[in-house]
Amino acid sequence: MPRAVIGLSATLVSLAVGFAILAAPPAPRTDKLGSKIEHLTLRDADGKNFRTPDTTATVVVFLSFDCPVSNSYASTLANLANAYGPKGVTFAAVSTGDASAAEIAKKASEFRLGIPIVRDDGFRLTAALQAATTPEAFVLDRHDILRYRGRIDDGYTDRLKQNRSVKSHDLQNALDDLLAGKPVREPATVAVGCPIQRDEPRTASDAKVTYYRDVLPVLQANCQSCHRPGAAGPFSLMTYKQAVNWAGDIKDYTHSRKMPPWKPAEGLDFTGERKLSDNDVATFAAWADAGAPAGDPKDAPPPVQFTEGWALGPPDLIVTVPEEFQVGAGGRDLFRVFVLPTGLTEDKYVSAFQVRPGNPRVVHHTLNFIDTTGAARALEQKERDRNKEADEPDAGPGYSVAMGTGIRPTGAIGGWAPGQMPHVLPDGVGYYLPKNSDIVVQVHYHRTGKVEKDQTSIGFYFAKKPVTQTMQSLPAGMAPALRLLMFAIPPNDERFEVKRSLWVTQDCNLHSVLPHMHLLGRQIAVTMTPPDGPTTTLVAIKDWDYNWQETYYFKEPIRVKAGTRFDVTAVYDNSRKNPNNPFDPPQTVRFGEQTTNEMIFGFLGVTGDRPGRVRYSIERPDPPPPAPRGDRP
Repeated sequence: MPRAVIGLSATLVSLAVGFAILAAPPAPRTDKLGSKIEHLTLRDADGKNFRTPDTTATVVVFLSFDCPVSNSYASTLANLANAYGPKGVTFAAVSTGDASAAEIAKKASEFRLGIPIVRDDGFRLTAALQAATTPEAFVLDRHDILRYRGRIDDGYTDRLKQNRSVKSHDLQNALDDLLAGKPVREPATVAVGCPIQRDEPRTASDAKVTYYRDVLPVLQANCQSCHRPGAAGPFSLMTYKQAVNWAGDIKDYTHSRKMPPWKPAEGLDFTGERKLSDNDVATFAAWADAGAPAGDPKDAPPPVQFTEGWALGPPDLIVTVPEEFQVGAGGRDLFRVFVLPTGLTEDKYVSAFQVRPGNPRVVHHTLNFIDTTGAARALEQKERDRNKEADEPDAGPGYSVAMGTGIRPTGAIGGWAPGQMPHVLPDGVGYYLPKNSDIVVQVHYHRTGKVEKDQTSIGFYFAKKPVTQTMQSLPAGMAPALRLLMFAIPPNDERFEVKRSLWVTQDCNLHSVLPHMHLLGRQIAVTMTPPDGPTTTLVAIKDWDYNWQETYYFKEPIRVKAGTRFDVTAVYDNSRKNPNNPFDPPQTVRFGEQTTNEMIFGFLGVTGDRPGRVRYSIERPDPPPPAPRGDRP
């Protein structure tokens, strides 16, 4: 064989091996397994040893209160300690951060950790057990021989991706085997979470990209509004040590455009777009690939001062949830509906509004509706009259429904998602807010691993000039009853496509679009086809995420002619490959209000040229009769 061919073959083999290595899942770490851990002392701040002479097994779990995965296991660890403590198992947590002992104790109390926790000064315990991740669990027998290391369970496939359900309780299995005198069935698993940072920051002066000079300005401009203490992000990116902990994820999530969370892949120009430039994405990648060098702190820009109050000044009307609502530590996300009376004695038009979550850590988004019928008040009263259990994790005002608000709203006033700033409508345009009406707000709550409190407010700014055009929502995607009954997504279909249309039958102006699907959704697009022109894509989302729904406002209103058709095209994945599929095995899913049902909508924010609601049809209207031609000569 010619030498050149041999060289090419060797290169191809090397590439194949390299790609195979890259594609292979990470192997469990086996450091120290089967070895005696010498001089392992677990003492609290007062010098008290956690272990007693009758300890039959010891569980040491490395935690970080800066890691959302770690925080999510607080209640799990507390339950395990309660179950196995009477069997002679000692539980202890090790904090790997820079927090003081008092700060650690405060966080442990907030998360109701329920097991003793120590600060790992000098990374002594980290080194003794060769810990690398938080959370990472270690099980030692009565002779301090390491019998298990790895994850607590298989609740996560990645540190920001939860499984639908937990199927393998690895830490519990290891304890059961050890207490039964059996070999641990799986002594090493891959711990999923946040890496433990032990090395000093790199300060190489010749680094082309550094944190303080290059990365921090991009974080300030695009990320810190959510990723800061008390805000919506699940972790903070305010310091070098916080950012370096997520360097790889920052690179991956910005490269894939999953962050910042801006879902439109195609469409017209919108206000408030959250997009990184190609140069910013390249900066994050170069920094991560170089080992995340810190650089010189003197290169850092001044800290950003974030606006915490009302962005447009004091509102004309503020409605607030009457008392704090308690969000339980764990479980599925919660949708809670609150009824907020306006107390208005006269009709008003709203030109802008701002949602202010009382606790941005847990408020994922809101949808704001209007009710003049009292139906929402009746549902809230029904919830008050219900015999509630004293230990219910979610408690307080409002009522819960699986989807929507449980009523047919009289109107709607937009919604809110993290990073969305108030949008001021053009002069002469406003949302109609009737007197004696209620604001009915659906709040989507995330859980953080600890009990949280929230008391959300909404501020409304009334139009200062006469309103001649009322903002309303048209439901592109609605269909006749028979077609709704026929809506059925078959199981195991990875690309089930549905298309719906709406025709406006009068001239109007288009201001916004809000696509809407549920958990099976993969892609959705809303297009506009005028009677005498080409089709235009208003918005297209190629990677649908039920958790990131928002109203997209066009930079300029779009003139719409009578006879214009709006199409909504949606693609659903009802297979096991869809990690959001609520059914395992997959089932037939039909149109409905429940989260486990499906929908297809593109809500259009429109205003008409004359009083009254903009007229539309969900079935193709008859063409208008030809205009009279007059008398022929």
